[in-house]
Amino acid sequence: MKNYQVVGIGNAIVDVLSPAEDLFLAQMGIEKGVMQLIGRERGEFLYAQMSGRREAPGGSVANTIAGLGSLGLTTGFIGRVADDALGRFYAQSMADEGTDFVNPPVPGAELPTSRSMIFVSPDGERSMNTYLGISSELGPQDVSDSVAGAARILFLEGYLYDKDQGKAAFERAAQLTRGAGGLAGIALSDPFCVDRHRADFRRLVKDLDFVIGNEHEWASLYETDLSAALEQAARDAGLVVCTRSGSDVIVIRGEEQAVVPVRRVTPVDATGAGDQFAAGFLYGLATGASLEVAGRMGCVAAAEVIGHYGARPEADVKALFRAEGLI
Repeated sequence: MKNYQVVGIGNAIVDVLSPAEDLFLAQMGIEKGVMQLIGRERGEFLYAQMSGRREAPGGSVANTIAGLGSLGLTTGFIGRVADDALGRFYAQSMADEGTDFVNPPVPGAELPTSRSMIFVSPDGERSMNTYLGISSELGPQDVSDSVAGAARILFLEGYLYDKDQGKAAFERAAQLTRGAGGLAGIALSDPFCVDRHRADFRRLVKDLDFVIGNEHEWASLYETDLSAALEQAARDAGLVVCTRSGSDVIVIRGEEQAVVPVRRVTPVDATGAGDQFAAGFLYGLATGASLEVAGRMGCVAAAEVIGHYGARPEADVKALFRAEGLI
């Protein structure tokens, strides 16, 4: 059985990126800066409106795991794609980036591989319109004992809670990892996802080993201001990570707290900033770094990815860590 330093479970989505002005977003009825789930017809319509399309393997936790794979950790990803052109592209791309895509593409699937139409505004903000396709069928049958049970760290995607089967897959994976002595944690995903699943997420904060979210997600989770939300989170969770979009990152574990300064950069494309922050932070966690160093690693990885189009790193992030004296 292969041992994995980090395994992720989430939606396997092909990102389709295109530049777009704010006026275009308004004309198309697209809410700027958030992820919206859409149906197949809407997806085909928006795809047809895109100019200068670029395709890349995506999905929030998949982006994080790919970042960790590129950093040299042994990684696996539990996801579901169809045996179609996009599905084969996705599985091969994950493998090329150093991550085992552990479930083969599904032959003869009724639903196609998931895709997200991402419109990138001039200020770097991204507006995601996601058709889940076959990812909506991800379930406990896709979670094998030999993968989730062999993970030292399991990272879970909050979006999975939008489907009962995804929720069951998520909880089976966490049980297997923690039962074998590993750590399991969650990305809160976005404030609207938190709104939809607040009771479940509050329970997960208490049950899991770490939780990563941004200031809006934490405030939404506890329905209060950020300071009060983090005080409650510190009481509930083993390890709390809060990013604040260009402001200091806050990391709390029991009585220990680290406040990590962020070096402001002008974003080219904010797609994947949170995902790659998580990659850098989890790299630190997996390699025994202090909370401050792990937080700084997250900031370095996030800064790299917002400097170009796409949600996955293009530079040697480990070299960037060395340049900062982090490894």
